[in-house]
Amino acid sequence: MKLFLRVFTLFFFLLNHNVHYCQINFQNQASARGVGSSCGVINYGGGISFFDYNNDGLDDITMATEDSQDLVIFKNISDGFFVPEISLIPNNNFQQRQPIWVDFDNDGDYDLYVTSDTDGNRLYQNSGGSLIDITSASGLPMSNLLTFGASWGDYNNDGFLDVFISNRDVNFQIPNFLFKNNGDGTFTNVSNIAGIGTESHLSFCSAFFDYNNDGWQDIYVANDKTQTQNLLYHNNGDGTFTEVGESSYTNVSIDAMSTTIGDYDNDGWFDIYVTNGLEGNVLFRNNGDGTFTDMALVSGTTFNSAAWGSVFLDAENDGDLDLYVSGEMDGSITGLLSSAFYENQANSTFSLLNNGSFNNDNLESYANAIGDIDNDGYSEIIVSNSNNEDLFLWKNLTSQTNNWLKVKLEGTISNKQGVGSTIEISINGQKQYRYTLCGEGYLSQNSQTEFFGIESHMVVDYVKVTWLSGVEDMVYNVSANQTLNIVEGSTLSLDSYDDFTFSIYPNPANKYLYFNTNTPTRISYEIFDLSGRLIKFDNIFSDIPIDVGQLLSGQYIIKIQSSNKHKVFSLVKK
Repeated sequence: MKLFLRVFTLFFFLLNHNVHYCQINFQNQASARGVGSSCGVINYGGGISFFDYNNDGLDDITMATEDSQDLVIFKNISDGFFVPEISLIPNNNFQQRQPIWVDFDNDGDYDLYVTSDTDGNRLYQNSGGSLIDITSASGLPMSNLLTFGASWGDYNNDGFLDVFISNRDVNFQIPNFLFKNNGDGTFTNVSNIAGIGTESHLSFCSAFFDYNNDGWQDIYVANDKTQTQNLLYHNNGDGTFTEVGESSYTNVSIDAMSTTIGDYDNDGWFDIYVTNGLEGNVLFRNNGDGTFTDMALVSGTTFNSAAWGSVFLDAENDGDLDLYVSGEMDGSITGLLSSAFYENQANSTFSLLNNGSFNNDNLESYANAIGDIDNDGYSEIIVSNSNNEDLFLWKNLTSQTNNWLKVKLEGTISNKQGVGSTIEISINGQKQYRYTLCGEGYLSQNSQTEFFGIESHMVVDYVKVTWLSGVEDMVYNVSANQTLNIVEGSTLSLDSYDDFTFSIYPNPANKYLYFNTNTPTRISYEIFDLSGRLIKFDNIFSDIPIDVGQLLSGQYIIKIQSSNKHKVFSLVKK
């Protein structure tokens, strides 16, 4: 009865909403562009990454494969054409689940973490152009944990990316794990002390994101089967989590596959899309008060088939996020979708476009991700298909009548990759938001560059980045149709931190730097250069000046902390 009501409601919704057939057009160009390859046959599919692993400004493709096949890496060589990577291939030919590129050691190049449910997970460090297996030395587990997904985030805001490992053990013996990055190339299992617990949950994947905008990364976990509930771990800011699935109304018991994060209604609070089976997918709208409401029926995004990967993207660059969903059906059964593209109507509803926008999108598909193969500002979609079928590379051929902006981050105090940052743009008071993740959707990784569609506007009033460190950067009057690279602390905004009352003077400083406080108190300070290198630090009383006379002339970042509050300043040394 429940399924009938959902399907009837969706049918009624579609009948009473004019489907908007826009000029959105994607064409599968996998073979023509050199990525005509298959993951093989993998039950529940293999993962996909659409990430610029070699830092040349072009999004590359990395695909998990079946047993006895090597991991596949396609290098983007020019204008969206690819060749197989032959020099940077890990020795990994057992069944992989998720490949994910991550700069875990903050050295500026990307290392590779590969999960598997047959032979254990592996961490490969990028060293001089080769990938070296350092799993054992790092302290990460080598044994088979039946892992599907891994997501990376900085749960304790120490500037190093930690990893949450999602394990799907049908015998309910193996729990999920949270490993803390110690910053020295090693990891420590902190699952118990952090409050993740020892229960097994049939988990497919997770995502680090800040659901309550308090500056600390929380974790949402998608769990399979109706006897399990999805989990939302609230970050307490002290190295521990509290599970709040029930109080946040996100503890659904469904065949949950994906954790797709995006702000589909542009209200500054990040929402969650969770794929499911016939009973329909879930779109959790973030209410901004610690709770979520399922808007899938109202928005028209239930899918009501066998859904797996999903991804938010602004396909036509009109300023709102659309939604693409992959499924395991092949379209041969009437009423059961093989895939879907939902166009955002900018009123919190979506229109399901007919298959004309994605001709022959009817294979058994699982993971998907977005990137920009030719840097034209229009997102492409990569999809991993099963049953020895080649992957899809959906080239975005939508008429390029709208402008765009892409933003790429580089952390200095925060993790080098800028994961966990919120990017806000504003045009005539209309705002959009993106959140930077590392491991998302279903066994997927999107481009590190964030995409914004800005319609016909030629200038963005401002771009604001809020980093995990608490630093806020602001760039004003940004021209359209470019990739904007922002380094943490390079364009500081100092007017919207917490209620910490300290200030510093003089700035610019010559010899000494003073604190403007009413009552002397114990503080700690850290001074960084713009590359993130720690220059000077101490614990002092606030009535004692800091001697900065030995610093070279230039710009620095100073972080002041007292009790549980901190504030970050831009410091100029004469």
